[in-house]
Amino acid sequence: MPSLPTVEFDVIVVGAGIVGCAAATALANDGRKILLIERDWREPDRIVGELLQPGGVKALEKLGMQNCLKGIDGIICNGYEVIQNDRSILLPYSYEGGKAGISFHHGKFIMSLREHAKSRPNVTTIEGTVSSLLTDPENENIVIGATYTTKTEKAKLAYAPLTVVADGCFSKFRKEVNKTPVVVKSTFVGLILKDCPLPNPNHGHVILAQPSPILLYQIGTNDTRALIDIPGTKIPSLSNGDLQAYMRTKVCPQLPEPVQQCFLDAVDEGRLRSMPNSFLPAATNTRPGLVLLGDANNMRHPLTGGGMTVGFWDAVRLRELLAKKVVPDLGNHALVLRQMRKLHWERKQLSSAVNILANALYALFAAGDDENTKVLQDGCFGYFQLGGICVSTPIGLLSGMLHSPGALIFHFFAVALYGMFLQITKGPVYMLPVHIFRSIAGLIMACVIVFPLILAELQQ
Repeated sequence: MPSLPTVEFDVIVVGAGIVGCAAATALANDGRKILLIERDWREPDRIVGELLQPGGVKALEKLGMQNCLKGIDGIICNGYEVIQNDRSILLPYSYEGGKAGISFHHGKFIMSLREHAKSRPNVTTIEGTVSSLLTDPENENIVIGATYTTKTEKAKLAYAPLTVVADGCFSKFRKEVNKTPVVVKSTFVGLILKDCPLPNPNHGHVILAQPSPILLYQIGTNDTRALIDIPGTKIPSLSNGDLQAYMRTKVCPQLPEPVQQCFLDAVDEGRLRSMPNSFLPAATNTRPGLVLLGDANNMRHPLTGGGMTVGFWDAVRLRELLAKKVVPDLGNHALVLRQMRKLHWERKQLSSAVNILANALYALFAAGDDENTKVLQDGCFGYFQLGGICVSTPIGLLSGMLHSPGALIFHFFAVALYGMFLQITKGPVYMLPVHIFRSIAGLIMACVIVFPLILAELQQ
């Protein structure tokens, strides 16, 4: 390895977001010397990453970072209410005595995580833009550091035996490890509603609207986040007023009546933000000296709010697999790569369940006018109405407390079969052949939805 310019680091972490801060802290607490590089240390302003599921709270506790949830005006979340037309059902968290989640302004949480990472004595922070990865002159496949620029200096070099890239959903270095193209499923348009009366305080709200779901959840004492899903990659124009008109005429009438005026006030204020909802299966980290984490390597639809939970548990597992007692020398690339292969498969117990659930639920909740998918959507709502394990297990999976892809697949097809039953028993009798046909088409649609997601999770 080339001689180090001034400071020797064990790990360079690119990106001080959710996963970057967690990984930097986790590795620093194990005695590693960390260089944490972030392009902009000011408070970010985003419309996603604002609800941490109970499983994510548990991961933060394992990392010793639970205090990052304090002092950010966070709101306790005890579960969900799902609303379909004039009916609704409450889905409470029930694992570990009903362990709660918490929602917040994304930027406030990020700043709390950053302050915690900065407080570690062996974490050095730099505001700079990483422009390229440095490679070993004798073997260009081995990453030995990064080149970055600051506001005052260009082409600064930093060397470390391991570089962790956690630069988010628009990752600059994703292709170094993960060659799979990112697929954009839909777009979230976000607004903040002021002093909005929600049907069930301290719960997230999922409205099964047309053509796709709407999310409502409180993120501060006076602020409620509204996320409107618009299928596809294009949304109505904001500049010519089409988006505002869509919100007023298409979205607002489908909201609970107490919410509508607050929603219209937010639309009139004009601060509508958008964010693409992407899908990317994870790839195994196989490049010596480089680890890709977080949204840089794995994304799912944010409908279920599972991304941060997966990211924090990845940081937990990274700390365990690269612990000093297991990997004394991070320059031992063969050993590190073996541990990264373990990471790829060990994380699947949680990440596969979260990924498949998020994308499958989105397919059901965004049924639109597709009658076959509507069979599954109605089956899902009816299945929740059965109560018992028909609620506790799916919500355990959604909350990140239950790590079991097998349980997910079982309940997904139980939903499909229950949807078939509801379809067949609709009546009248003379429509029975049509209902049987539609129920079988619904089961086929279930297979079309879930099997590609399962195959994506099985890839290397």
